[in-house]
Amino acid sequence: MIKKAEESGELTRGKIILEPTSGNTGIAVAMISVAKGYQVKLIMPGCVSMERSKTLEAFGAEVVLTPAEEGTDGAIRLAHQIVNAEPDMYYMPNQFVNENNSLAHYETTGPEIYAQTDGKVDVFVAGMGTTGTLMGTGRYLKERKPGVRIIGAEPVKGHTIQGLKNMEEAIVPRIYHPELLDEKITIKDEEAFETARMLATREGIFVGMSSGASVACALKVAERMESGVIVAILPDRGDRYLSTTLFMSICAKCSP
Repeated sequence: MIKKAEESGELTRGKIILEPTSGNTGIAVAMISVAKGYQVKLIMPGCVSMERSKTLEAFGAEVVLTPAEEGTDGAIRLAHQIVNAEPDMYYMPNQFVNENNSLAHYETTGPEIYAQTDGKVDVFVAGMGTTGTLMGTGRYLKERKPGVRIIGAEPVKGHTIQGLKNMEEAIVPRIYHPELLDEKITIKDEEAFETARMLATREGIFVGMSSGASVACALKVAERMESGVIVAILPDRGDRYLSTTLFMSICAKCSP
């Protein structure tokens, strides 16, 4: 998104990069932007884990927190207010609207999965956030193998899985094209959290809650398949959630 904005002239020297984020994309935006010499201002809901905001501050980004109860939607609204008030000062990648979000996955994630599975991927699963990963990767895989199933892991209404959206209660990303999905599977909070804990204690894979949701979804799909290859995206790291209750008392012997 940053590269394309520079090429198109939307992003020029002196502009501040402004973006609403739940944290993971924001960290990538901050890392790339400061390396290119831009100032960064990120708008985040107050409910995000402390590690994410601290990581952003470590990159030198300005972090503005919105009311926790408004979730990511509150951050999106404030970001638009800021950029609309001073459009010449800011450039907003706008990951929820920017087709270059999904294009990045069409050009990289999709080809990588297809190559590493020798084209044998039968099901692709990812969490529903901006949906850039689902849309871009899904479109690439469908073009190469029309029979592949693209499945979105969608949290329940009122969920607390950071980074994901229930499309019936949240601002729907403009880059989301529901016709590309073969299915959505609803994931409860505890299913996502328990799967994240299981991945850490049984597989040695230390990931966060949206990764837990993705794998929980993949396991549900696997239960109804006799054979085949399922690829699930694990987009967040466990160490970004140590200040939350996700991994507290994981041994079940110590009090929280």
